[in-house]
Amino acid sequence: MATFDFATETSRITSRPAIATRAANAISNVYRAWKNRRAFYRLGEMSDSELADIGLTRADLHVAIDVPFGRDPTERLRVIATDRMDTIEDLARKVA
Repeated sequence: MATFDFATETSRITSRPAIATRAANAISNVYRAWKNRRAFYRLGEMSDSELADIGLTRADLHVAIDVPFGRDPTERLRVIATDRMDTIEDLARKVA
């Protein structure tokens, strides 16, 4: 076996785990997105007062559902709630 043949065979062997890892990560991401969307739809069953307790409104749910399937709508809700809380804290500081 020539050195060139060995080098070609080695690169093929080392790339296989990387492909398997990418495939496993892709499957894991799809499963996580599906699971988080199920949790997101359960938020829609909550009353407005329950949503207010966690810093959300019904309109926030409508905004967050417009993300593509591969993205996590609960992540978008977290950003919305954090921004709202920061705004409320800023207003409270101005009043105090």
